[in-house]
Amino acid sequence: MTSHAAQTSETAQAWQDAADRDLILNAGPRFELLVRGEGSHLWDGEGRRYLDFLAGIAVTALGHAHPVFVEAVSRQAGTLAHVSNYFATPPQLEVAARLKRLAGTGDAGRVFFGNSGTEANEAAFKLARLHGGVGRPRILSLDNAFHGRTIGALALTAKASMRDPFQPLPGGVEHIPATIEALEAAMDDRVAALFVEPIQGEAGVLELPEGYLRAARELTTAHGALLIVDEIQTGAGRTGDWFAFQHDGIVPDAITLAKGIGGGFPIGALVAFGEAAALLQPGSHGSTFGGNPLATAVSNAVLEEIEQSGLVQNARDRGAQVRAAVEGIGSPLVAGVRGRGLLIGVALSAPVAGQVVAAAQRLGLIVNAANPSSVRIAPALTIGDAEIAEFTDLFTAALAEVAAAAPTETPK
Repeated sequence: MTSHAAQTSETAQAWQDAADRDLILNAGPRFELLVRGEGSHLWDGEGRRYLDFLAGIAVTALGHAHPVFVEAVSRQAGTLAHVSNYFATPPQLEVAARLKRLAGTGDAGRVFFGNSGTEANEAAFKLARLHGGVGRPRILSLDNAFHGRTIGALALTAKASMRDPFQPLPGGVEHIPATIEALEAAMDDRVAALFVEPIQGEAGVLELPEGYLRAARELTTAHGALLIVDEIQTGAGRTGDWFAFQHDGIVPDAITLAKGIGGGFPIGALVAFGEAAALLQPGSHGSTFGGNPLATAVSNAVLEEIEQSGLVQNARDRGAQVRAAVEGIGSPLVAGVRGRGLLIGVALSAPVAGQVVAAAQRLGLIVNAANPSSVRIAPALTIGDAEIAEFTDLFTAALAEVAAAAPTETPK
């Protein structure tokens, strides 16, 4: 008889072979074949359970198969899924008004819908170009920035490994250090826009210096440039406020959104305020699927549930618990904890993030190596004491396993 272990190995090899054969390998080998989710847990094809503390990279804000999400998809799919942007639909109008209200601008502003974060940033890139015109050719972005992988968004992204194979990229973008002094030195009346992430998630959950966004708002206003805040990873309550810019008490000219606003359904948005809201005119941008009634109905339901269930405050409270739990582990591998709310980066004392993530997955925990020396944690906004206790046990065990196998060193 064939043993269960052998059957499991054969099954795993079969789906891995299919993935290698049929999928473009832009994401590399897939870790597991996941078939079902509920709350903050996932199951693979062999029935093994995992605690999901990544939430699809800060996407599944309500967790998996949440009744509100399921009902919204089912109801709207049975009503109206797509009509094109020659027409408006009630879900589209409702979620656009909701996003403006949550951003704190009241009736001011307008919303463009796409299907992803990178599409939202492409639209924002065009917004900057339209604002700049002939006399403002410069666009500023920050070192370590990640704004997406399409050509325009990639021009805003500062990672050479992502950019270099696709040169030449659209010109005019300059990457500067994420310091107030560097921004003061770079800003002049030829700058069309400054793009900034309040927390650089892909760089290891790096926070901006204290007061950076307030200084950026003052400088961009003084020089007539747009301040465009990329809230794709930080929005929808993840940092303990609806949007991370609100922690600093400022109002940008535009924000870009995706990930958590759909709770797992693909949707992106550019929300522009003030004069910036009038820059995109008929014919200057578009999206066949953007703002379709199915996506916007689901987004509206997800945002309503976050609002009504107090999940923004829960992100703040549970984020503090998770940080305290990590700091209390006492592992020699933990050099510090960064981030806000439930977007958390664990700085490691050695470049072993990949090993920690692999060990965690073997133990039944899903987290992410944002870079060799940082582990990213971004669970659903619905987590509670039970999930945090389970996470603490599993993450402690993963750190201990890696620490026993590799000496620590200070990352350079």
